[in-house]
Amino acid sequence: MSSRMNRISGESARSQSALHPHQAQSGQLRCRIYRRGRRGRKRTKYSAKFTEPADGIAPESCHPKNYKSQISNYKLLRLPIYPIRLYTFSMAKNWKTRLIHSDAKVPEGFRSLSTPVYRASTTLFKDIGSATDEWNQYEVGYTYGLYGTPTVLELAARVCELENGYRTLITPGGQAAISMVNFTYLKAGDHVLIPHSVYGPNRHFASHVLRRFGVDVSYYPPTVGRNGATQRPFESYFRENTRLVWCESPGSITMEVQDVPAIVEIAHRAGAMVVLDNTWAAGVYFDAFAHGIDITMQALTKYVGGHSDLLLGSITVRDKDAHEKLGAMHQLIGFAASPDDCSLALRGMKTMAVRLAAIEKSALALARWLADRPEVELVLHPALPSCPGHEFWKRDFTGSSGVFSIVFQRQLPREKVMAFVDALKLFGIGYSWGGVASLAMTYDFHGTPNRPDYSHRLARLNIGLEDADDLKADIEQALAALK
Repeated sequence: MSSRMNRISGESARSQSALHPHQAQSGQLRCRIYRRGRRGRKRTKYSAKFTEPADGIAPESCHPKNYKSQISNYKLLRLPIYPIRLYTFSMAKNWKTRLIHSDAKVPEGFRSLSTPVYRASTTLFKDIGSATDEWNQYEVGYTYGLYGTPTVLELAARVCELENGYRTLITPGGQAAISMVNFTYLKAGDHVLIPHSVYGPNRHFASHVLRRFGVDVSYYPPTVGRNGATQRPFESYFRENTRLVWCESPGSITMEVQDVPAIVEIAHRAGAMVVLDNTWAAGVYFDAFAHGIDITMQALTKYVGGHSDLLLGSITVRDKDAHEKLGAMHQLIGFAASPDDCSLALRGMKTMAVRLAAIEKSALALARWLADRPEVELVLHPALPSCPGHEFWKRDFTGSSGVFSIVFQRQLPREKVMAFVDALKLFGIGYSWGGVASLAMTYDFHGTPNRPDYSHRLARLNIGLEDADDLKADIEQALAALK
């Protein structure tokens, strides 16, 4: 930094193109000059900046081999010199411009083990002719951040791969995915069928938004199927204008496992599409498309994210037509997903297999233990025979996750159920699930039509990655609060 240079000032760069690449900087002609001092002395470095070749000297004379013989043809000023930088300037710029339009270069070839986080709203085009606002970046290339940066599309591709679909769209939450499907396939005068056991916000959206837009909404028992688990056959729920059938298997809170193949068969025969909320199975324990589902969605907030620190959803389709329709709607309603959240979800996917395996083992052990407790009337875990639709879980699923519910004995008052949850030390009290920490929540079905007669006696547990014996001891001490 303390070395000095000789510099000739000037402005013109007409002959710049004829110079060696390392000799052109700042829109002017430059040459590096090295002069070695006497033995034992520090090497001195000079830099000369040329404006016009003098005395008929050709630009190539600036080559290092000609420095010594030609330098006398130029006027020099002695100015400070800084270490040679790893970049060059293509034009003269004020430092304020360089803050935004930098010509700095870094070494290429870096390969990270993790997917980089690409944040962007604006995407640059190579020329004005290639500029477009098309949303399908698989076909036209990257156009706008709303439609996904490489980080977002990487997550979409990996979810799609796990679910064996055609394409996946990422949304800013599971409820956003639900809403987008409804907005895409339903209009005023259409009819949609939703199971009574569906995720609460899905039901609320249908009742308070779809109906306001003129969509007919009906609910059906989640236990319907070919053999008619209910007295009313499933076919009787359909109308000429039925366009969409929702499934959620198992159902939120009450955990009914649906006969999805039977529902799909009847719905398709009636000309309706079938959408599945596949969050409980994390998109891996139930192969939706192999069982005839047309569209599947997940709250990636849960097991894919896995750490209770992000909000994301996904919609996966089986064919190009569905992808085109949903992609166009995604553009119109602006459901952009955060690249940072997508990066966290990509990280979560890497450990999802080991997390699910540990969670499944602990949840099954605790569910079986609770089934034998005198305080508990019923354990609603799909892998247990006590759960409605258990036979469909055995037939269609390849595993189970960590969310299940327990129903206390009928004589237990509401205050005691609440006291049980409050007494838990290792279970947090909060909504959502799928993270590493165990959670508990109570629900009251008193007076709710077409729902099981569990009243206030149901508590849902999300089993995390804590030691199973510790969780068991915690539940046991909380059960003591019931006495």
